[in-house]
Amino acid sequence: MKEVLIQYMKRFSDLSESELEELTDGVPVTTFEKGTILLHQGDVPDTCYFVLKGCVRQYAVDENGTEHTVNFFTEEQSVTIFNQHSQDKSSKYSLSCLEDCILVVGDLATEQEAYDTHPVLEELTRTMMEADMGAMRDEFSAFISSTPEERYHALMEKRPDLLHRVPQYQLASYLGIKPESLSRIKKRSEASHLKIVD
Repeated sequence: MKEVLIQYMKRFSDLSESELEELTDGVPVTTFEKGTILLHQGDVPDTCYFVLKGCVRQYAVDENGTEHTVNFFTEEQSVTIFNQHSQDKSSKYSLSCLEDCILVVGDLATEQEAYDTHPVLEELTRTMMEADMGAMRDEFSAFISSTPEERYHALMEKRPDLLHRVPQYQLASYLGIKPESLSRIKKRSEASHLKIVD
């Protein structure tokens, strides 16, 4: 299963397969059951993750008790809550497993120790994080300037698997719309697709 991590790391490094295997040797991999809460909103995060298999949802609950889905993390995606700018370092989000998950588990407290042992790992991690942050920034910019229908089509193009892996109400929350609006958009999209096929 670690082969997924090694293949991902290859995109950001010139290291050989054997060097990457050495870097990932001893990396803890843990299985989590569907429904497991990895992080509660308000807690201080001490762990980061990398998804080898499964789907993790990032969400927040507002003062009215309404859940707002912020993101979904699936295979080959890292899951880290960036909150160092926060005064009390507490997380504004929760993380939960939507499926049975196999995750690489990183201890933020021993992160520097790992970098000291493998100096090349720090540069590799920074490169991967910059790529993640860049992609998130681009997605957010596109999100705020697009209509709900455009967001749905972008999702269909970039992450169609989510349509079958995620409950519709969570997907609607992620797109910033009501579940009934998502149903209407899906119907219009399917009707449009049928016309093109005909």
